Amino acid sequence: MLNEKISFSKKNLDLYLRELAKEFRKKNGKYMKAEIILTGGAAIVANYGFREMTYDIDAIILASSARKDVISTVGNKFDLPAGWMNNDFMRTRSYSSKLVECSVYYKTFSNILTVRTIGGEYLIAMKLVSGRKYKNDLSDITGILMSHEKKKDPITMDRIGHAVEKLYGSWEIVSEDMKEFITKLINNKSYLEAYSYIRNEESDNKDILMEIQQENPKAVNEKNINEILSVAREKLKKS
Repeated sequence: MLNEKISFSKKNLDLYLRELAKEFRKKNGKYMKAEIILTGGAAIVANYGFREMTYDIDAIILASSARKDVISTVGNKFDLPAGWMNNDFMRTRSYSSKLVECSVYYKTFSNILTVRTIGGEYLIAMKLVSGRKYKNDLSDITGILMSHEKKKDPITMDRIGHAVEKLYGSWEIVSEDMKEFITKLINNKSYLEAYSYIRNEESDNKDILMEIQQENPKAVNEKNINEILSVAREKLKKS
């Protein structure tokens, strides 16, 4: 759950996408188009400067049946791990069938592969649903808000609310602590200060979980992870 085997930056992300386009062209010819929609960390790396890398590429892959072969070919060429690009996130709570229509254009490679990404407020909506305090969910939300504030294109609570309702129908899917988090964050607007603090906390949480996993590999799962972190942090405060 916490393994990080290889990192993807904006530079090598574009390189791998370009190679994918070449392989799609070889497999299917120059007239059969393919489309990929980047989500999560890959969308953030592609569009924002506050985060330099991600450790996985979550994507909605709209292409022919040859897509697995093409992804494997590029992965083998660059010695990438199996499943380096995958749509596993489509089995998580943060996935919505509305993501395709909410995506925005990024780039076209080799005149055959169109790449789209998920925009700011929709990424925030997804991260609010995930709410993982040991990964980059909270810092990504903060970083997106910070970036849009700098560009004089602030993402308001209304925009986020629209995105949540568009993707999921209502706020019911978002936990109470994440609702409280986003409300306080937007009201305070101290995004730079908050970003640094949250990144440090996420890093500490990750270390705590890795230590627990080393002692008992089966102790941590997605259902109990927040409770385990809460208990562990309380113990640290007392000690």
